[in-house]
Amino acid sequence: MDYLEKARRVIAIELAEVQRLLDRLDGAFLEAVAAIRRCVENRGKVVVVGVGKSGHIGEKIAATLTSTGSPAVVLNSLNALHGDLGVIADGDVILALSSSGETDELVNILPALSRFDVRIIAMTGNAHSFLAKNSHIHLDVNVEQEACPLNLAPTSSTTVMLVLGDALAMVLLEARGFQKEDFARFHPGGRLGRALLLKVSQIMRGMDQMATVRPEVTVREALLKMADVRAGLAVALDDAGGLAGIFTQGDLGRHLRQHPDLLERSIGDFMTRRPVTVRADKLAVEVLHLIEQHRIDDVVVVDENACPVGVVDSQDLARFKLV
Repeated sequence: MDYLEKARRVIAIELAEVQRLLDRLDGAFLEAVAAIRRCVENRGKVVVVGVGKSGHIGEKIAATLTSTGSPAVVLNSLNALHGDLGVIADGDVILALSSSGETDELVNILPALSRFDVRIIAMTGNAHSFLAKNSHIHLDVNVEQEACPLNLAPTSSTTVMLVLGDALAMVLLEARGFQKEDFARFHPGGRLGRALLLKVSQIMRGMDQMATVRPEVTVREALLKMADVRAGLAVALDDAGGLAGIFTQGDLGRHLRQHPDLLERSIGDFMTRRPVTVRADKLAVEVLHLIEQHRIDDVVVVDENACPVGVVDSQDLARFKLV
């Protein structure tokens, strides 16, 4: 049995169904985005409801909406008529997921939902279903074929639902001007959250942990200073305390073979005179970008007068769980 070929068949079927979804996006999607945007801007929320596999997809969609600035909660359809309708308030949007559009648990709560001033968005695979006909907006997620070889297990249908939910969340994110800083506020425990909430001044090594030298000192002296503070570079200062350049362990390796007398020569002959720097008041994410962009291990931190006040070693990023 060719398992790889069977796996490729599953993926190919689901890709084809997602392509069909892409081709039939229409004005209903725009209406859904507008409805959710109005709701959120009026301090309402999206109430997501679904049963079975659609319910699992609904939980993921609700989580994505919430984490990107569109508050969403999941309503348990089984308990909805036994008190859980209390999560709904006038002005909310109901996002109901059902492949058939005839799921009993959803059909049964529609009369109760009509008592609220809400907009119902149905995500179904049947435009003629009870759910679709009794909703304000219908998003078509029909599929021609499940990826299940028996054409029974929800596979393509749930994938299409998830993709459409992601599309809603991401379009809303852009429409509402949601930025990285907003994302960080909702994800303070993640890498990006830490990078966006921490300032460079909070992660840098201060002057007492830097190997600061004059440009005329020998490479040997600079290396000894670097060893004293366990630093990977020496920062050369000019007469005014400004940044004259840096000499790194990488510079030592690059020049030693060509210059046997390297240790006795001044670092001014070999240092980088215009190194990459970052302001102390910038966000830590700036350091991540600089290290990745320039493929360097250390970034000199400067103040508003371009005078060195610290250094960020790439190893420090791991200590602060930024990488």
